[in-house]
Amino acid sequence: MNMHHRPRQAEPSSPLAQPTDPLCNLPAELAALEGVDLHDLRRIWAARWGAAPGLRSPGLLRLMIAWRMQAEAVGGLDAISRRALSRTGPVRAQGLELGPGTVLRRDWAGACHEVLIGEDWFYWQGKRFASL
Repeated sequence: MNMHHRPRQAEPSSPLAQPTDPLCNLPAELAALEGVDLHDLRRIWAARWGAAPGLRSPGLLRLMIAWRMQAEAVGGLDAISRRALSRTGPVRAQGLELGPGTVLRRDWAGACHEVLIGEDWFYWQGKRFASL
């Protein structure tokens, strides 16, 4: 018994199955992504680029697929942008610069919300977060 699993391919008639003329088909391919569920988005990714990312958000995966399609059609980031991104270093959550011990308060939807800022974390509603 063969237990190897092969990813299912997108239907051949689908405009998302395989790229042909990237610029000509790009608008139709991007439009075809609307309303596609997570399972089928993963199939589209696998058919075009290999193993799909383990995302649970169809919206985010849809955006990633659209970016890759556009990058294939018109090019990805230019060399200057790639260099700038490579030298930025690790991303630090916005708000940590306010300093440990700072408490942020906001009234929202009839409730007061408080966030305590630590060295590299936020504390909100009894839970610790790396970012908010």
